[in-house]
Amino acid sequence: MMKDIHLRTAVIKNLTAIYRNDPQTLIVEEMSVRQGRSRIDVAVVNGTLDGFELKSDRDRLDRLARQSEISGAVFDRMTLVVGPRHERQAARMIPDWWGLERTEPLAGGNLGLHTIRSPRMNPAPDPLAIAELLWREEALSVLLELGDARGVLSKPRSHIHRRLAEVSDLAFLQYRVRDRLRHRADWRCEPRNRAQDW
Repeated sequence: MMKDIHLRTAVIKNLTAIYRNDPQTLIVEEMSVRQGRSRIDVAVVNGTLDGFELKSDRDRLDRLARQSEISGAVFDRMTLVVGPRHERQAARMIPDWWGLERTEPLAGGNLGLHTIRSPRMNPAPDPLAIAELLWREEALSVLLELGDARGVLSKPRSHIHRRLAEVSDLAFLQYRVRDRLRHRADWRCEPRNRAQDW
């Protein structure tokens, strides 16, 4: 039976082939969203923020509804990639703007991806959830750029995220968040040397 590692390998290989000549695209595995309350299996950051949730034939679907709610607040487009076992049930569980792909065996023991339906743009992204993708100093730098950092310079990141979501135009916020994510020097190591970061 197909395992998660097989499905993940197929997705990463496919995305790498699509974006290998695009220096403005970043592919991130296990991206944290909603301040660590959830993780998306694979994210693609460029002119849009695309998420890929993976469910192998060995996985259960009991967390999918919650995952779709959290991911739906953050990503511009979402795609669920499933093994054949879950295709029908999963198609009924995800929002209609999500894409759906099914794995198919190829010669040589590899997996291919078959598109059941293409993703559409998220009809209701959440500005706060998008702002929360930024580390404290990243969010603060955007507020300083906007001239709206007064009163939150020494506040915890939750205050900074809320302020950023309140004062930003959604399109500007999405652009700035994608830009900061693409230019992080070290994706896995958020600075934690000050108490107010948390």
